[in-house]
This record gives sequence, C-alpha cells and structure tokens, in this order.
Amino acid sequence: MKTLKDILYKVAITEVIGDTSMLISQINFDSRKIASSHLFVATKGVSVDGHNFINKAIELGATAIVCEELPENINDNITYIKVKDSAYALGIIASNFYDNPSEKLKLVGVTGTNGKTSIVTILYKLFSELGNKVGMISTVENMIAGTIIPSTHTTPDAIQLNELLAKMVSESCTYCFMEVSSHAIHQHRIAGVKYVGGVFTNITHDHLDYHKTFKAYIDAKKLFFDSLQKDAFAITNADDKNGMVMLQNTGASKYTYSLKSPSDYKGKILENSFEGLVMSIDNEELHCRLIGEFNAYNLLAIYATTRLLGVEKIQALSILSKLTSASGRFDYIVSDNEKIVGIVDYAHTPDALQKVLETIKGIRGGHETLYTLVGCGGDRDKTKRPIMAQVACDLSDRVIMTSDNPRSEEPTEIIVDMERGLNPTQKKKSICIVDRKEAIRTACMMAQKGDIILIAGKGHETYQEIKGVKYPFDDKSILTQTLKELEK
Repeated sequence: MKTLKDILYKVAITEVIGDTSMLISQINFDSRKIASSHLFVATKGVSVDGHNFINKAIELGATAIVCEELPENINDNITYIKVKDSAYALGIIASNFYDNPSEKLKLVGVTGTNGKTSIVTILYKLFSELGNKVGMISTVENMIAGTIIPSTHTTPDAIQLNELLAKMVSESCTYCFMEVSSHAIHQHRIAGVKYVGGVFTNITHDHLDYHKTFKAYIDAKKLFFDSLQKDAFAITNADDKNGMVMLQNTGASKYTYSLKSPSDYKGKILENSFEGLVMSIDNEELHCRLIGEFNAYNLLAIYATTRLLGVEKIQALSILSKLTSASGRFDYIVSDNEKIVGIVDYAHTPDALQKVLETIKGIRGGHETLYTLVGCGGDRDKTKRPIMAQVACDLSDRVIMTSDNPRSEEPTEIIVDMERGLNPTQKKKSICIVDRKEAIRTACMMAQKGDIILIAGKGHETYQEIKGVKYPFDDKSILTQTLKELEK
C-alpha cells in the first residue's frame, strides 16, 4: 500500500479533484483487473481508449483515476488526477509504486531491429559467469537470477516491467539487461525507468505497420537515447548509416563500435566457419562459438558494454569465447549420416534474412544446395512480404514459401503477397507449400548429402498462431526429428 501522493511524485499534473492522501493497493490500466482501493490509469491505446472504462473501474472499486480528460460526471468519492499524457504518467507511477527499482540496478537497454535478443542473452550469461546475480528481459524469456519468467512481449508494459525489476532487486540482482522495442518506446512503457546504458544495434525495414514511416521508426529508437541521463553511456554501431543519428541529442557519454569504420571498439573478422568466428577485438584474438558477420557486430556491442561496466578486457574476452547465443538465432544441427546442415533462425525482416543468407554464403563450400524455407507473419507489415521473397530467391538455390504465423489472415493470401515480388527467373526456383511441417519435410527430402536447409522466421517460437489459437510448433524439433526419420 502506498499513498496516492507518493506514487504521483514527478508526474506532470494539470488538475487534481479530491484527496491525494488515500492509500492505493494496486495500479492498473486494464479496467477488468480493478479491485478495491486500486488506481485506474485511463490510457489511450492503439484500438482501445481507457477513458471509456472509467465508470466500470469505479464500479469495481477504483478510488482514484488518472486521465487526460475528466469525465462529465464527477463522483465526489473519487479522486481524479488530470495529466497531459496518461501513458507517460503510468510509467512514472508504476516506477514509484514499486519503489523505483531501476535506480537500484545497473540496467542496460538494447534497441535496434536485429540482434537485441542475442546481445541481452549473452550479456546475461557473461555477467552470471562473473558471479553476479543478473536479470534479463527479452523476447525469448525473462530471467531473474537463474529463474525463468515467461515472456509475452519484447518489452513488458510499464506495470509488468517495474514489477519484474522489483523482483530482481528483491533477489539481490545487481545487473539487468533488457530488450527495448520501438513499440515500447513510442508507447512510453519505459517512462520513469533509469538506465545506466543504452546500446543500438542497427535499423532496417520493420514494424511499418505500426510506425507507418521509416522516419517515425528511427525517431522512436532515437527517443530512447534522448532520454538517457548524463551519468549513463550510449553505444552505437558506427557502420550502420543511422547509427550516429541515435547519439545526436543524448546527454549520455557516447561510444561507438564497428568492423569497418573508425570507432572506440574496433573489431575484425579473421575466420568465419560453421565452427565459429575468429576475431580481432582491441588487438586481442577471440575464438568464439558464434557464426557470421551479424554475430561479430553483436560481440562488439557486448564487449563494449562489458568494458563500460568495468570488466577487464582479457576477462571479458575469455568468457565471450565460451558462450552461445539465444535459442533460434542461427541455431544449427548437422544430421548424423548425410551431414545435412539445418539452420533455424528468427530472421523475419528482409535485412535479417539477407544477413543470415549472406553468412551462409560466406562459409559454404559452393558445391552444395541451399534450401530456404520462409514465410511472413499475418496482421503485420505487408510491404516487406515481396522483399522477403526476393531476398530468399536471390541468395538461395531453392526456396519454399510457406506459412509463418498467419494469425487472422489466410496463409495462401500471404504467400500470394510474397510471390508478387518475384520475377520469372526467381519463380522458377521457388515452390509454395502452405503447411509448414510439410514444407520442412519436403526440404529435408529434397536435400542431398552436405546440403544446407535454412528455416527462417520463427526461431525460438514453440507455437504457430492461426485464427487466434497458438498451436504447438517448434521448427528445430521438427527439423531434427524429420532428418533422423529420413536417415533411418
């Protein structure tokens, strides 16, 4: 329980009606979760306006309301707090309610189109290996000192986020590494949260179904760095054409990493094979189990973060050499007899798919056939569908277009959207198999000794979402099982 006055600390209030000394037992922006002595924050979402549910919240027991517009009929038993932006206020309120947990942790946020999950996962493993209790918030899962907390969004809502951070503090965590999505930044889910550092990976064509324009997408990412405090650090990828844009208005200390441009943390790829990367970082040679140029960038971002958090160079590189990436990120197997290489990757944007395919191209012998299985998610950015098909066909020998997570859309219509990007030559090397399991089986049956199969799009996901239902589906498990069955 906290007084309303205390949890409103630092909130930009334009009007107050009622008593702010009352005790609040919980905060919510979902009126269905309201109970006695709760504070209801009426936020304006993408499809739902919480202001329409103020009366319902009061009926369920809310004693205080935070809103942008006061209701016509004021209840004398209720306290109303008018603010300019309810979503932003919610972040600060949630932080106050949970005793500002981000201020008690060394919290680092990682943002960008690709690489976020790999970076936070490896940072979590690295700092755990150093003997620290560490928290992690990611697309795949949330972790609190070794305990898995299921993940539903890349970045949780403001209440869930602060509750997670508070649990980390109570478990004596000293560090937390979290993915920060553009949606979360734009929706102010991280308002009121203090970061000791921010990391930018790259920015490519994605989420335009939400942000509408590429500039708006860039601006959302940049807003995270603009909000960093003076005692924080900001690290950016100097090789990304928008990397330096992220640092333009930040008050944090600025650092860069790169493979090609001058930077504070410079790396060079010496060897790249299915056995892993050999790199030069800060004039030291690093042998690691990760593969590909995109992972070289991830390693540089991780190394820079680790050094800025006070870890010695040799100690950081020594641990990095042992660690593996997140599940579903260039996750590969080799079949026992035919030595067919199967790769499962979360690549679901044109740029991510291109990077994975270019990585394979860079380390393959050239005589084998590369089969790429790819689809596009339903109810998401439709403009990238033809581009995904083009990239797959340009950089693969054979392509199977299939269902991803069709959600409310018809899988066949999504595939038709993908095919619109193909010229006659590209169409000749592609086939369509809507059933994803059958598509994986077909790729395995077509593959000969030493060939490569890339299954792109779903990565770590263990479900397939169709018409509002999540059915069990694990690309890697199905791939592994199919290859074993065919080799009997």
